[in-house]
Amino acid sequence: MAEQYIIENVEALWPKIDKTYVFDQKVKRSVPCGPRDTGAEFSIAFRMDNDTAKALFTQMKAAYAANKEASWPEKLVNPFVKDDNGTFTHKAVLKGAYKGEVTDKPLQVDSQGTPLKEDFQLTTGSTVGIAVSFYPYDFGGKQSVSLRLKAVQVIKYIPKEVRNPFGAVEGGFVIEDPSPFKKSNNVLEAAPVDDDDDGFGEAPVKRTAKKADVAAPSGDGDLADIIDNWDD
Repeated sequence: MAEQYIIENVEALWPKIDKTYVFDQKVKRSVPCGPRDTGAEFSIAFRMDNDTAKALFTQMKAAYAANKEASWPEKLVNPFVKDDNGTFTHKAVLKGAYKGEVTDKPLQVDSQGTPLKEDFQLTTGSTVGIAVSFYPYDFGGKQSVSLRLKAVQVIKYIPKEVRNPFGAVEGGFVIEDPSPFKKSNNVLEAAPVDDDDDGFGEAPVKRTAKKADVAAPSGDGDLADIIDNWDD
């Protein structure tokens, strides 16, 4: 049975978990599709620091060693991609169907473990925990360990940015000030109360969240040096 492991406090990259997607070569991007369509999958790439990558690779090596066949290489080749800032990226995937059987959608929960809505769309830059299972495989002459996506916990959510393509137009329509106070002679007075106000006329508050810098590993060694150290 595949072991389950939680990758904690990583940065979500291009998550596609609300439904199955497939990469469309014509438009050069992923598009929604049915779970049984060829290439259909749930997926999330993620960025992690050196310590998190080392711990994950250690678990993947153990799964590889426990399931390797005699013809496989003795050691697992590190599959992570090293970024310019010293962090590492990788990806967890769950196919829409295995052997014709549709898979259960990965669970998404908030920081308290409460399940999120079915149509919740996670965003790049959010901080998450990712539950995966290890599946050693031999395919196309390559032997490695895949991360099968099971669930995602959203620790910090970065709201999706809505881009406004318009600029201000003088003399045009404007919404009324939703404030319950009005300014008169530098004195704030309560504005008249509208008994028909349903409470939904308030303008949204725009908040900007900053992504926390991920600590890069110490030293200037290349990926090969780091991998050697992980094997110690």
